[in-house]
Amino acid sequence: MLRWNRLAYESLSTPDDVVVFAKGVNTRSAAAAAEVRCVYYSVHGGAAPSSSAAAAISAAQEVFRCPHPPPSPSPSPSPSLEVGAELRVSLATGAADATPIPSLASYRPPRAPPAHGSPAAPRSLICACTMVYNAAKFLGEWVAYHAAIGVERFFLYDNASDDDEEEAAAIRRLSSAGHRVSSRYWPWPKTQEAAFSHCAAAHRDACRWMAFVDVDEFVFSPDWAGSPRPNRSMLGSLLPVRPNIGQVSMGCYEFGPSGLSAHPKPGVTQGYTCRRRAAERHKSVDRSLANSVHHFSLRKGFRTRRVGTVRVNHYKYQAWDEFKVKFRRRASAFVADWSTAVNPGSRDRTPGLGFKAIEPVGWTEMFCQVQDFKLRDATRRWFGVAGPHGTYKMVWE
Repeated sequence: MLRWNRLAYESLSTPDDVVVFAKGVNTRSAAAAAEVRCVYYSVHGGAAPSSSAAAAISAAQEVFRCPHPPPSPSPSPSPSLEVGAELRVSLATGAADATPIPSLASYRPPRAPPAHGSPAAPRSLICACTMVYNAAKFLGEWVAYHAAIGVERFFLYDNASDDDEEEAAAIRRLSSAGHRVSSRYWPWPKTQEAAFSHCAAAHRDACRWMAFVDVDEFVFSPDWAGSPRPNRSMLGSLLPVRPNIGQVSMGCYEFGPSGLSAHPKPGVTQGYTCRRRAAERHKSVDRSLANSVHHFSLRKGFRTRRVGTVRVNHYKYQAWDEFKVKFRRRASAFVADWSTAVNPGSRDRTPGLGFKAIEPVGWTEMFCQVQDFKLRDATRRWFGVAGPHGTYKMVWE
């Protein structure tokens, strides 16, 4: 995996600007952000690249908005940008002649709008975006459940998984079942926030609302617990009608290993039933956003609506063999590396775990304060197939 500390690694063109994703550019202060310059240069064999630069429009963490490069000029002895050459976009700070950071981000012009009079493609009401790493065995349950309550499209950002063949097979099965699932290779370490920003920008014309939930998180309302079957209007019924609401915020309940020492074959909703008492953080379904996973910044004029009747069941602390994968490989930017004593107070760290992937004594019973069977029972009723002698099998097994 690439672990460069200073790198422009991706870009995305919108009609208004170019979104550049980069590591190693300090934007912690307003002054630092104001000094960022967007540098476009042509790439061709061996010659010194010609370039064009302009001030960045905005900067937040690893996401930068840049103006489009100037149009390619007519051929001349010294054009500012080579006609027909591949363009790269990078960033620079400091002196005007400062060298831009290395870049793998190619510039591509935005797609042309539909021809006048052509019907626009219909927008999905709700889509879901997530980053995955070796998550093939979780996809069937996660997609089947959320599709049943109203998510129409699923966008996966694959963080250099080792189970790519299994993931591809899982996506084929889901597609054959009528689900709209797509995967994008996103190998960059510690870039979950950037991936979600890319997802929002790339699909803003395809989706009215975007849910940002991980594959171990399930949106659920206790009001649905008595429903005999799921309904694709369930999630949509929670969305506000008022146009000035840009975000629906939901609390998270974190579930523990629930006495298990191995992954539950029927799925996480069936196996993990004991959780912590208090809700932690929040997750959101967003209409418009800036770059932050848990605290999206809304555009001017929009407000957040907190919904107390719906929550996220987060199956965070799973059987040890599953959880230690999170320890070794973490997408979050809040903890750079769980094995080092950096940001020890982060909520992304696990209480009592320390800095080594060693199973704590009593792990199977940790984080268990409340027995909660609501989602287990609902999903068993909705997706379970009865077998002989009182047994059952979930449709995603």
